[in-house]
Amino acid sequence: METYKIDEVSKVTGLTKRTIRYYEELGLLMSTQRTEGGMRLYSQEHIERLKQIVSARDVLGFSLQEILDFVQLRETFEGHRTSIQNTEDAEQKRHHLQEVERGLAQQLQMIDQKMETMAQFRREREQLHQRIKEAIQNTLT
Repeated sequence: METYKIDEVSKVTGLTKRTIRYYEELGLLMSTQRTEGGMRLYSQEHIERLKQIVSARDVLGFSLQEILDFVQLRETFEGHRTSIQNTEDAEQKRHHLQEVERGLAQQLQMIDQKMETMAQFRREREQLHQRIKEAIQNTLT
């Protein structure tokens, strides 16, 4: 497995080294391997997780706590996926699937709330834009 030093990860993700370490402290990023000298080594999986965090933060406007909730739900899903695949008992499978469904429903609800907030913000900006255009028109007549 190829590993990367924090400088390389910083360049690829656009995050500062301090931010990467902070995300690890918060639990947004799983712990990394370390060299004998204590230097962190990151995998491609770490880099992909960081890119997802940046997207959730910048594009979707999620707070770090909301991102942490997403990360935890994803890890729960991964744990249930293994359990579902390894379980023959239909009742246990149904229980695991219900847990995953609840987590996904929570994520969808969070996304819907963010989208509604963004839509409301856009409507307000649109109304203000329209009033400004009307005021400009009124000054011309």
